[in-house]
Amino acid sequence: MSEEPTENEIAGASESGSAATPTDQPHALRATNELIAHARTQLGRVISGQREAIEEVLIAILCQGHALLEGVPGIAKTLMVKALSRLLGLGFQRIQATPDLMPADILGTSILRPGADAFTFHAGPVFTDLLLVDEINRMPPRTQAALLECMEERQVTSDGTRRPLPAWFTVFATQNPVEFEGTYPLPEAQLDRFLLKIRMAYPAEQDEMQILERHHAGTGAGLLEDAAISPIPADLLAAARAEVRAIRIEPELYGYILSIARRTREWPTLLLGASPRAALSLMLVAQAAAAFDSRDYLVPDDVKRAVVPVLRHRVMLKPEAELEGFDADRVLTDVIAGAPVPRQ
Repeated sequence: MSEEPTENEIAGASESGSAATPTDQPHALRATNELIAHARTQLGRVISGQREAIEEVLIAILCQGHALLEGVPGIAKTLMVKALSRLLGLGFQRIQATPDLMPADILGTSILRPGADAFTFHAGPVFTDLLLVDEINRMPPRTQAALLECMEERQVTSDGTRRPLPAWFTVFATQNPVEFEGTYPLPEAQLDRFLLKIRMAYPAEQDEMQILERHHAGTGAGLLEDAAISPIPADLLAAARAEVRAIRIEPELYGYILSIARRTREWPTLLLGASPRAALSLMLVAQAAAAFDSRDYLVPDDVKRAVVPVLRHRVMLKPEAELEGFDADRVLTDVIAGAPVPRQ
């Protein structure tokens, strides 16, 4: 990461004209601040640690984008998404990916019911608000491809009929980073449809101790049931999303976002750089990052904060770079450091 102290300079330059002042920022982001505070409190009753992952999951929801969660088994990836659905009061469905899973198992199929003279469409689990696809890389390519239209256009085309998905439809997919036998790596076209790739690590010792204590003190019904998560008000999520989309971006920061995206296409250790969709995702996540700092305007540090989770799954390293020990996070850190930061 670049260590240039640019945030204060941009913030100072933004105080003229229509810039928000410290007194009207809370009002401008009232719903967002309320949602974030409530989510941190309620999810913290179920998930010990994983603060960065919780923040990025909330960012995905606020930006109405899909997220890929990567981590070893047993670190609460599934629990986090289930808890999120209860917090937001949204529908939830879970798909366990296997090598024999067919597209119809996800999308649904037309069936002839007894006594009927026409086929009736039986909706699959994709027709929900939050869809959790566990171990997505265990699905065969044909089934993986069935999610492309759902994720991009939020609709399912079956028997020539387009069927819209719910307005809040979001895919959270998980994958295990250490087990590759019997898996099918996700193609770049599908990876590009994930707004974020969230990496979840083992919890700290103190957090893991809290996990043991919570489960020992539980009733046996399950940690999620014991926590009794309090859902947010019905209209709060829509209001928070509107506030995030309205966060102001100065023209210089459009250029900064594009310079980072375009540099990845020319970077010597990268074989594949960021797409225009990636640049758009970078802008959206940077807006959400600003909201987490209770600001209704963007600064360069928001963009820097968004680069790694937004681009780590969209860039491809050259084989020789991997042999030298590089990974996507390290390369993207170098790209950020090399991009000129706007000062006005």
